[in-house]
Amino acid sequence: MNKAFPNIEKVLASVDTIIVGSDPRNEILQAIAKLLSETIFHYDWVGFYLVDESGDHLVLGPFVGAPTDHVKIAFGKGVCGQVAVSEMSRIIQDVSLEDNYLSCSSNVRSEVVFPIKKKDRFVAELDIDSHAISPFTEKDTELLEAICLKLEKLF
Repeated sequence: MNKAFPNIEKVLASVDTIIVGSDPRNEILQAIAKLLSETIFHYDWVGFYLVDESGDHLVLGPFVGAPTDHVKIAFGKGVCGQVAVSEMSRIIQDVSLEDNYLSCSSNVRSEVVFPIKKKDRFVAELDIDSHAISPFTEKDTELLEAICLKLEKLF
């Protein structure tokens, strides 16, 4: 991993531009997934899961990367489902060490999931897979938390 992490302020400025210049919500989420996938070398799959009408499942929203069979995930199941229950971010540096992991691809080695809330209510999450073990740093956390805060206004 010899590539430098991009300038966080520049990425966040690009996110602001996408939010202001796009509509509807799914187009904004798709554009942000594409931006992250193209900008950060260790983001091999970037997508959003949204809370469905029942309030106890996540449904796959816009994403960039290989297709996944996980288009609907029950709260509590896998890392995404655990984040839906806890409403707290999860950073998994090695998915092989997780008992409750839902594998999207044999290439995935690590995953991060960040909740998106609106007025303290969990509404969606940002899910990122990497083909590298332990690629995520504090810079990833700083960037992804800031993006999720910006996205709360879309819900």
